[in-house]
Amino acid sequence: MIQIAIDFVTDYGYFHYVTGSHFVSPELHKRAEETLGYTFNNIDLLEESLTHASVADNRLNSNERMEFLGDAVLDLIICEMLYRRFPTLLEGDLTKIKSAVVSRKICAEVALETGLADLLIIGKGITNRALMPPSLAAAVYESVVAAIYLDGGFEVAKAYVLRTMTAQVEAVWANLQSHNYKAALQQHAQKVLGGTPIYELLDEKGPDHSKCFEVCVVINSRRYAGAWGPNKKTAEQKAALLALEEMGVVPKEEVEQVYDTLIEQ
Repeated sequence: MIQIAIDFVTDYGYFHYVTGSHFVSPELHKRAEETLGYTFNNIDLLEESLTHASVADNRLNSNERMEFLGDAVLDLIICEMLYRRFPTLLEGDLTKIKSAVVSRKICAEVALETGLADLLIIGKGITNRALMPPSLAAAVYESVVAAIYLDGGFEVAKAYVLRTMTAQVEAVWANLQSHNYKAALQQHAQKVLGGTPIYELLDEKGPDHSKCFEVCVVINSRRYAGAWGPNKKTAEQKAALLALEEMGVVPKEEVEQVYDTLIEQ
């Protein structure tokens, strides 16, 4: 089968398309290792980690299996990091931080910020990074973690994750420490509105071991927008944030920055 690789630059970034069977071109190979700060012994592992199912001749040759492994490796590395970084935190607090750090949102952000998402070998239809679904960017980060782990071992993968995720861990921790929107809403409501926030459970979904809850805030009989969370307290934090946004107390930019990483207070 004839292989044709097309590498080009758009206003939104660098993209690599292939027709026929796919492969990592010398230029893409070089860019990938420069981006990752790691030289692969087995180039096939790098190729698999960067190959989206849309161009693979078989889904077994895409990065989906590596995404599965990388998710587990990433979890272990972050868990160990948090265990050592926060020796006074209990299991529940460590779990909250870990869940926020390894979320698809943050993995996607890291992939985009480091240029990793630009290296994904994809089919036609995604012409710029602005249109790339976050799930694709998150998946390539996880699959690359797996590829480095398989090629260089745990310590090498750990070094890559710590280099790319430490800032995210610190940001999530700072968010936990400084953003207590329930407290801010209560203070504002009592001082300005002369009322106290009441949190109402609107809905819940999922099996008993993995439920999600929708909660809204009611102040002086006014009901504000509902918010979903993996537990009631997190949903309440998000609902409080949305109420503060609607009142004009918290700007939209802050809501967009912290909403998906909020954890219970």
